[in-house]
Amino acid sequence: MLVALTLVASLLTPVQQQHPQQITVPGAEKQVVARLADLTTAGTVASGHTDPADWAGLHSAATVNPTGVPGTQIDGYFPDTSTGNATHGWNHDAQFVIRLPDRWNGGLVVSGTPGNREQYANDYTISDWVLSKGYAFAATDKGNVGTAFHEDGRAPGDAIAEWNHRVTQLAVAAKAVARQRYGRQPARTFAAGISNGGYLVRWQLENRGHLYDGGVDWEGTLWRLKGDNLLNVLPPALKAYPDEAGVRAAGFAAGSEFLWPFHRQYYWELTQELYQKELDPSYQGAPADYDYDARKPYGAVAKIALTGRITKPLITVHGTLDTLLPISRSSDVYARMVGPHRPFRYHRVEGGNHLDSLVDLYPDRLKPLLPVFRSAFEELEGWVR
Repeated sequence: MLVALTLVASLLTPVQQQHPQQITVPGAEKQVVARLADLTTAGTVASGHTDPADWAGLHSAATVNPTGVPGTQIDGYFPDTSTGNATHGWNHDAQFVIRLPDRWNGGLVVSGTPGNREQYANDYTISDWVLSKGYAFAATDKGNVGTAFHEDGRAPGDAIAEWNHRVTQLAVAAKAVARQRYGRQPARTFAAGISNGGYLVRWQLENRGHLYDGGVDWEGTLWRLKGDNLLNVLPPALKAYPDEAGVRAAGFAAGSEFLWPFHRQYYWELTQELYQKELDPSYQGAPADYDYDARKPYGAVAKIALTGRITKPLITVHGTLDTLLPISRSSDVYARMVGPHRPFRYHRVEGGNHLDSLVDLYPDRLKPLLPVFRSAFEELEGWVR
């Protein structure tokens, strides 16, 4: 009860704060500090402190977000050699955003972006809501962005491995920033992310658990050396399409057939090509013919592989109609990897798909995952508290 009362009190009364211009992000090569009347997207779109293109397609048009959270935003980047992120005209990767609400609840949420998007991709789905609860928020572009992300790094797997490094780097820096701003370390630090960002939550809790108190993984990508992973899920579906029995045999759920044409056109082949180029660039064949078990790009995948050995509480949320990362060959598998003896909870969402924006097209068939994510986050708060 004492902890709960302390958190409520810190929300109601601003804590002693250092002047924003005196804050330094440890390790940053560049930082720009701004005082904003509203850190949520309702304010940052108008002020130019976010980019709606980063978060387009990730939420339903019916989503209602909180507004009116004054505070400080820090934009910047860490030293990096790649230049794919053109935000702010910086042409520099390893960009980050840190938001510090005036009324702080003592917590911090750290996130990496879904897909290959830039640092504002979680602003509408995660940042707005956690800021309204009083959390500080930090997000990274993961160190390489766009469809040419696989060109970063010296060897196969380096680009994705950098994602994990950048989240760790930001978590350490954001904790230090919170200490400067509020006069004390965060009492709770959570990791949260969608798709590739969900993978990052898993990896952080397996490998850098000392930095966090828990995390929420929203349909995270599965990478493992042997058995199911992204590179052996999509080729069989590409080869079988449009044969329904063949696509279902590849792991895609019965009842998701109405979603296949869209995902076949926009996601399956492109996704397979991009990650094959990152992890097995010597392959020259068609995406549908790729055979992960025969190719065995184990050296590259070992750099990014998950084990299931989480060390802090993790909640995974995944939709049963996910038509990019089918649940039977993704989060179902990860749940078995974690096993029954580690701090893990798993919510399979009937009718949930990989993209909440498709709920607007099929409101009678699909269920948005964002409300489930928010419920899972509050569940994690109670679990950890």
